Amino acid sequence: MPLPLLLLGLWAWRARLALILLLLWVGGAAAILLWPRGHVARAQVAPAETTSFAVSALLSPQALSQSQIQDTRPGGNFAIYLAALRSPEAARMLTTETALLQEMERARQDSPLAGLRASLGLNRTLDADDVLAWLERYMSVSQNLGSITWSLELTHADPGLALQALISLHNYAEAKVRADLADQAARRVAALEARLSGESDVFLRNSLYDLLAQQQRAGLVVAADEAVAARLIAAPMVEARASRPNRPLLLGLWLLVVPLAVLLGAAGLMLTRSAFRDAALVTRLPAMQGD
Repeated sequence: MPLPLLLLGLWAWRARLALILLLLWVGGAAAILLWPRGHVARAQVAPAETTSFAVSALLSPQALSQSQIQDTRPGGNFAIYLAALRSPEAARMLTTETALLQEMERARQDSPLAGLRASLGLNRTLDADDVLAWLERYMSVSQNLGSITWSLELTHADPGLALQALISLHNYAEAKVRADLADQAARRVAALEARLSGESDVFLRNSLYDLLAQQQRAGLVVAADEAVAARLIAAPMVEARASRPNRPLLLGLWLLVVPLAVLLGAAGLMLTRSAFRDAALVTRLPAMQGD
């Protein structure tokens, strides 16, 4: 179909296209305005290895090199900390230490689809897997450009619950790294002491005493240091006004996208109908020539 004919066809459909555009825009705008909003709890953290004394250097007989300290990629204890924030164990912790599971159940019961879910037999009890799915959806961990600090953000409709959940997640991840390091040091100390109790060679005993001193130092550092994985740069705070989702931005994008979608859809439909008419004409042409 030539372009002038296509434009004429779209102009002929202008009334119905305007009606479809209006219905889509009003429906989308209503959905955006009715979308539940959430408060964002934020915290700024930095790897403990790059701030104050490097714990990894104190735990190891060899200090970290300057290139390793300046590497902005997550690694070591901080990488374990980031992974623990959205782990199944963290989700189970939230079900016991916060009211997140109860709030999710209440929100599901207040949903317009609660009756349909009940009639279909899908109204099962929420568990830690649902909390984990919520955590993966509403928690973001991102590195700040040009620095070694990281931003932790958690969104929930209840600002108090969002702040409590973020604090609990940080404490859990930090405690997990600390417990792992302390357990490792304690097991190594026990193994070295057991070996020393049955070792009679003086030279081997001196080497074992050096190793024992390193592991005892590691246990002391883990017990005494304030942060072994992530150091809080800015304490967790929650905003007073809900900001998610960004309604003005979504409305502006919807205002721009809907006209383009309607025009492209109408043009595609018109071109498809024209192609079918041309194909039907080609199939009937031999029969018409035979007659």
